[in-house]
Amino acid sequence: MVLRVAPCLTAAAVAGVMMLVVAAPQIASAQTPPAAAATGTADNPAAATGTAEGFAEETTLTAKTIVYVKGSGVWDSAFATLNGSFKKLKAYVDKEGLKIDGPLMTIFTQTDDTGFQFQAAVPIAEAPKTPPHGDIALGQSPEGRAVKFVHHGSYDELDNTYEAITNYLDEKRLEAKDMFVEQYETDPTSTDPKKLTVDVLVLLK
Repeated sequence: MVLRVAPCLTAAAVAGVMMLVVAAPQIASAQTPPAAAATGTADNPAAATGTAEGFAEETTLTAKTIVYVKGSGVWDSAFATLNGSFKKLKAYVDKEGLKIDGPLMTIFTQTDDTGFQFQAAVPIAEAPKTPPHGDIALGQSPEGRAVKFVHHGSYDELDNTYEAITNYLDEKRLEAKDMFVEQYETDPTSTDPKKLTVDVLVLLK
């Protein structure tokens, strides 16, 4: 998987007045030709067109208390990198007896052609009595007006969805903030990686 980049999407957003959720990437894949978004895939029919009915949904994000781990990675091994962080967070949550309050999420804070910086996060019902330490931190998830796009299928095929998102933002002339969020409706640590449901949340300016 290559190029799901916030700065890129933002650049495209500014150039074409576009948008994206917690990190706005340009979203184009060196392995995925521009026509990919127009054809879609059997696993992800929603990405067949950037304007498919139901593909985009406006929403308002509410900040949630999260525990998170910061990190960086490359697109070729993104799924493994993120899963490692989620497993560490879930082990911490279990040890502290905390209640998970929503889907796991990745907040992409910086991206480029080859890699990314991120916060892998687990929303919790209430903050732990003893603040986390080490590489685990306590914080708040992004909030504000956003557009949600849904991806069904393999994580490796998210390139097609991001391409469709870019087309949609360009067509609707929407302007996004410089970061985006992936929210996993199916737990990536236990779900078949070819059968994921991922919400891509794009925060609007």
